[in-house]
Amino acid sequence: MTTRLETEIFEQPQTLQRLLEAESAHVADIAAAIRRAQPRYALIVARGTSDNAARYAQYTLGGLAGLFVGLATPSLTTIYESTPRFDGALVIGISQSGRSLEPTHVLEQAHDRGAVLTLSITNDASSPLAQVADHHIALNAGTELSLAATKTYTAQLLAIAMLVGHLGEVPGWETLVRRVPEWAAQTQELNAATRAAAARYTFMEHCVTLARGFNYCTGFEIALKLKELTYVAAEAYSSADF
Repeated sequence: MTTRLETEIFEQPQTLQRLLEAESAHVADIAAAIRRAQPRYALIVARGTSDNAARYAQYTLGGLAGLFVGLATPSLTTIYESTPRFDGALVIGISQSGRSLEPTHVLEQAHDRGAVLTLSITNDASSPLAQVADHHIALNAGTELSLAATKTYTAQLLAIAMLVGHLGEVPGWETLVRRVPEWAAQTQELNAATRAAAARYTFMEHCVTLARGFNYCTGFEIALKLKELTYVAAEAYSSADF
């Protein structure tokens, strides 16, 4: 029997293609607005899987668009009622549903705390987070019902890659990005071998995931998925730290 999780995993190529078709022109407009605002840096507020997508933005916005990225501490806003200053910042809220309270509350206060622009990246354009942001990128992933986010995570990475391509004017990026759905489908063709390889780890209780650079985010996401879905005590490290 195919599980709901497997069904959504195999929807990824179509989800990514739909995102490209629906949002490419819009993302170009958002990138132009960011250039006009001339932010000094970017600050991203997210939790869980979306926080791992934010790690990807740290590397890509920094390495390809020259924009330093910090990760917010939303509890300062929601628990301590002490939102720090965001002078000159582009503040980005990332959430699968857009209904997480913390990113929404931070973006609501962003302009009052000095931000020059706010952006949300979610799967729901009608969500509270999307409504409070100056600009919104819709993931177009369709309903996600399983416990662990899959298609929304890869859609978040692609949305960030599209934005970075425009901001950094990376040579040839559009051609490469258009091939991502194809590459995702090719990766899924390896599923039988992956299933067979997983069998030897059926009784694993602890593991470490290692990654670095542009893949650092997915090292953390794999560890999170193992914890969410199998209760394996998985820890993610940079290979340099390990």
